[in-house]
Amino acid sequence: MPTSLSLSLRRLWTLDKFAYSLRVFLAFSGALLLSWALADIGLVIPLFLGIIASALSETDDSWQGRLQALVVTLICFATASLIVRWLFPWPWLFALGLGLATFVLVMLGAVGQRYATIASGTLILSIYTMINIEHHGGVPQAGDWSQMLLILSGAAWYGAISVVWCALFSRQPVKQSMARLYRELARYLMLKATLFEPLRGVDVEARRLALARQNGRVVEALNLAKETIFRRLEGQRGEGKLNRYLRIYFIAQDIHERASSSHYPYARLTEAFFHYDVLFRCQRLLDQQGQACRRLAKALLLNQPFEHDQSEQALADLRASIDHLKGMRNPAWRELMPPLNALADNLASLESQLVLAHNPDSDASPGDTSLFDRSPGSVKDAWERIRLNLTVASPTFRHGLRLAVALLAGYGVLHLIHPAQGFWILLTTLFVCRPNFAATRRFLSQRIVGTVLGLVAGWVSITLLPSPLLQTLIAVAAGVTFFATRERHYVIATAAITLLVLCSFNQVGDGFDLIWPRLFDTLIGATIAGAAVFLILPDWQGRRLHRQAAAALQASRCYLEEILHQYASGKQDDLAYRLARRNAHNADAALSTMLANMLQEPEHYRRRDADDGFRFLVHSHTLLGYLSALGAHRHRLDAEEADAQLLPNGERIAGYLAALAERLERRQPVAELEAEREALLTSLEQEVLPSPEEGEQEYRPMHGQLLLVARQLTPLSEAAERLVAMRERPEREALNAAG
Repeated sequence: MPTSLSLSLRRLWTLDKFAYSLRVFLAFSGALLLSWALADIGLVIPLFLGIIASALSETDDSWQGRLQALVVTLICFATASLIVRWLFPWPWLFALGLGLATFVLVMLGAVGQRYATIASGTLILSIYTMINIEHHGGVPQAGDWSQMLLILSGAAWYGAISVVWCALFSRQPVKQSMARLYRELARYLMLKATLFEPLRGVDVEARRLALARQNGRVVEALNLAKETIFRRLEGQRGEGKLNRYLRIYFIAQDIHERASSSHYPYARLTEAFFHYDVLFRCQRLLDQQGQACRRLAKALLLNQPFEHDQSEQALADLRASIDHLKGMRNPAWRELMPPLNALADNLASLESQLVLAHNPDSDASPGDTSLFDRSPGSVKDAWERIRLNLTVASPTFRHGLRLAVALLAGYGVLHLIHPAQGFWILLTTLFVCRPNFAATRRFLSQRIVGTVLGLVAGWVSITLLPSPLLQTLIAVAAGVTFFATRERHYVIATAAITLLVLCSFNQVGDGFDLIWPRLFDTLIGATIAGAAVFLILPDWQGRRLHRQAAAALQASRCYLEEILHQYASGKQDDLAYRLARRNAHNADAALSTMLANMLQEPEHYRRRDADDGFRFLVHSHTLLGYLSALGAHRHRLDAEEADAQLLPNGERIAGYLAALAERLERRQPVAELEAEREALLTSLEQEVLPSPEEGEQEYRPMHGQLLLVARQLTPLSEAAERLVAMRERPEREALNAAG
C-alpha cells in the first residue's frame, strides 16, 4: 500500500498543472490564514484578486528570469491601479485612459509572449481594481490606500511563491515539456504508420490531413520545449542535467525530420505491393517506434531508465522483405525499389536515434548546440517589432483596436443602465474577446455555460453551507480548480471562478445579491465581445489564407536552399539549418491552425475557401515531407557524383517556389509558371539511369526526392491557383444570383 501511494504521488507530480495548482493553493491558503489571524475576513477579496492576476501573469522562466518578470509585473500592476484610482471619479477621462491603455498593452504583446502575458495580467488587474472600488461604495476614499495595497500584496505573495518554486524545482517544467514533445511525436509516428496500411478504399486524403494537423501539435511542442530549455540554459551552459535534456531535444528534432519524411507517394506503393508484406512491415516498425516515444516520455517524467530494443526484429523483418522483393526482379518495380531502400534506411536512422535517447551523453560530438533567441535584444528591437505591427493588416493591431472599442462600449453600457456590479461586464468582455472569431465563439459559449453552472453551484453552497469557514474553503478549492482547468476545460474553469466570487463576496455581504447581476453582466459582456469581433475589423481567416499559404511556400523554399547548401558543403546540424527547418514546419502548422479556425466561422464568410485551403495544406505538407526526406539523407556531394549535377535543378525548384509564393501573395495568376515547371520536370526525368548489371534504377536519394518535389509542383500550383481565384468568387456568385 505505501508503494502504491508513493507511485500515485509521483504520477501526480508529473502532471503539468499539478505544480501550478499547488502554488495557487499555497497562495490562497496563506491569504486565508492571514485574514483569520487578523480577524478580518474582508481582506480575502483583494488578496484573492491580486493572487489571481499575478498567477495569470506568470511566465515560464528560471528563478532569475521569473524574479525580473515579477518586478516588472508589480510595477505594471501598481501603475495600473494608481491610474484607475486617479481617473475613476471622471468617466470621460477614465474612458479615454481605458481605451488607450488597452490598445497599448495589446500592442506590447507584439514584442513577445512574455510581454503579452504581463500585459494581459495588467488589464485583468485594472478591472479587478475597478470591481474592488465599486464593491466599497464606488468612490475611492482619499488617503485610503489599503485596498490597492492589499491587491498588490496578493500579487507579490503569489510572485514570491513562484520565484521560490522555480528555484527549488527548476528542471520539472523541462521534463514535462520534453515528455509532452515525445508524446506528440508518438502520436505522429502512429498516425504516419496508418499511411502504410495496405487497404483499398481508405480515405488517404483524410489521413494525410490528420497527419498535417498532428504535425502542427508536434511543432508547438517543439517550440515549447525549446523555449523552456533556453530560459534555463541562459548563463548555465555547464549544467550537466540541462545539457542532457538539450541533447534529448535535438534527438526529438532529428526524429521529427525523419518521421515527417516521404520517399514516395504512399498510394502508389500500396497499389504495387498490396499482396506483399513490405508495407505491413513498415507500418509495424513505425508503430513500435511511436510506442517507444511514448515510453520515453513516461521514463522522462518518472526518472526511470529507458530501454529500447523492441524494434530490432521489426527492422530486420523489413530488410528481409525488401530483399525478397529484390530477388523477384519484377520490372514493374524498377522505380519503386530505390524509394523502399531509402525508406528502410530512414527508419533505421530513426531507430538509432531512439537507441541514442537511452544514453544521450554517449554522443561525443553533439555539434552546434546553440538555440535561437526569439526575444528582443534591445529596446530598439522591441520597438521595431511593435512598429511593424502598427498597420491594419496586423492581427495584433486589429485585436488591440477591437478590444479597446469593446471595453469602451462595455463602459458606456455600464454608465447607461447603471447595473449592480457593472464592472463584471468589462471583465467578461476582456476574457471572451479573442484575436479571431473562432476562439471568441468558443469562449463566448463556454463562458456563459460555465457562469450558469457556477451560479447554481454557488447558490447551493451558500444556501446549504452557510458556515463562513466552509465557504472560504470552497472558495480556495474553486480557485485551485480554475487554474487547473482554465486551458483545457474552460467551462469548468468559469464555473469554478464564479463559485469563488460568490463564496468570497458572501463573506462581506449577501452573496445572493450577486447571482442575477453576475448572470446579466456576463450575458451583456459576452454579447459586446461577440459583436466586436464580428463587426470591428473582422479578422476572417479566408482573407489572409493566401498570405499564409505564400508564407508556407517561402519557408519551404528557404528550407530547400539550406538543404542544398549542405549537399554542397557537408552535413551539419547547425543553427541555420535547424532554424530553416523549424520555420518551414512553423509555417505549415500556422496554415493548419488558420484552416481549423476557418471551420468555426460563419458559412457566408468562408464559402468554399476552407476546402481549397485544406487541399493546399495537404499538397504543401506533402512537399514538406519530400524536403524532409531530402534533408534526412543529406551529405557532401563529391564532384564526380552524378547527383552533384543536380544542384542547379534544386536551385531552380527553390526559385520556382519563390515565384509561386510571390504570385500567391499578390493574388496573381500562376499559369505563366507552367513552362518553367514542365522544363524542371523534364530535366529531372531525363536523369533516370539504369544499372547495367541488374537493370535496377540506381539508388540516388537526391535525384529521387528532387523528382518527387518537381512532380508535386503541379498539384501545388493548381491548389495555389484556386486560392488566387478566391477573391473573384463572391463577385461571380453575386452576378449569378442577379442573373
